[in-house]
Amino acid sequence: MCPAQEMWIVSNRKATLKRDTRETQVEVTLNLDGTGKASIHTPNGMLNHLVEQLARHGLVDITLSAEGDVSPGWHHLVEDVGIVLGRALHEAVGEGRGILRMGHALVPMDETLAQVVVDLSGRPYAVVKAPFDIPLIGDLPSDLVRHFLEVLALEARMNLHAQVLYGINDHHKAEALFKALARALRQAVTLDPRAVGDVPSTKGTISG
Repeated sequence: MCPAQEMWIVSNRKATLKRDTRETQVEVTLNLDGTGKASIHTPNGMLNHLVEQLARHGLVDITLSAEGDVSPGWHHLVEDVGIVLGRALHEAVGEGRGILRMGHALVPMDETLAQVVVDLSGRPYAVVKAPFDIPLIGDLPSDLVRHFLEVLALEARMNLHAQVLYGINDHHKAEALFKALARALRQAVTLDPRAVGDVPSTKGTISG
């Protein structure tokens, strides 16, 4: 298999990334200082819906398109969307000067409560506790919710702790997790007026 071809454009808390492999073609543009606009186009309706939650509740503008061979299943496409979105987030954050860096959120959705805590530390780690009872949420394999979040954390180089505290409906669990992630990221990338231009680390770097 040929190596993935990637193209980057990064400017002023915005990033554009194209990734083209033999399995998938993914392109994303991300603006941390957006208003929550989303244009998400993949062959998977539930994935589209969940990524839209990241944009809307994170106040991040996301334009994303993805296509590829889904005959073996959804794994490759969902994973590659997570890879590209995570890398774009990492590049848009850049040195992270002036950001709060850490964020957390509790989000209810009917009978479900989800919690997400993030640290844009440059040190990737993910703990995802999201038990699902059914194999499919819409057209998305439920286990790929966990995998997407893990891949996103790895490529964004962030510390992510996400869990469903309780709930019954699997759609509610997945959506509450993504809304909580959006809110946590929104807090983490917010510019702190008391730390203008400062890198939020005693090491002097959060870029890895």
